[in-house]
Amino acid sequence: MRILLVAPVVWALATEQFVLALILFAVAGISDALDGFLAKHYHWESRLGSILDPIADKLLLVACFATLTWLTLLPLWLLWLVLIRDLLIVSGGLAYHYFVGRFDLTPLWSSKINTALQIALVLLVIVQQQWFHGVSQLVTVGIWLVAASVINSGTEYVLVWGGRAWRQFKQTK
Repeated sequence: MRILLVAPVVWALATEQFVLALILFAVAGISDALDGFLAKHYHWESRLGSILDPIADKLLLVACFATLTWLTLLPLWLLWLVLIRDLLIVSGGLAYHYFVGRFDLTPLWSSKINTALQIALVLLVIVQQQWFHGVSQLVTVGIWLVAASVINSGTEYVLVWGGRAWRQFKQTK
């Protein structure tokens, strides 16, 4: 459902219908939380779900970041930083899967914090545009927190999964 909500959220943001964007973004967030709860509570977890869930999160967040950047509400360098981190993780995961072994898509805590900060920044920018124009300093703080989190999370993925790949490589020699 979150994947289907990406286009309407982007459209609402691009047309500066911030209340609608906020509602759709909230529906996506609630559906994510509900999906996670149901999967864990009823043991409905699957490999496909573990792949689609982070893809849905990334599609929604990257699309929101790209749209907010296009509207000049977020800096271009932050979008590039987010994109580079995500591409690094995806390419690293694929390389691990094809050259080392099965890659379990279990997010690191730094990644969960990064996702939460990105969501908070998108929400803050939307709320700022609709109701509270005077919180630009808070948005600036959010931008820098997301930047630090992106760098920290990306670095941790490289170190953790690079270390696992190296240990696996050494065991096969």
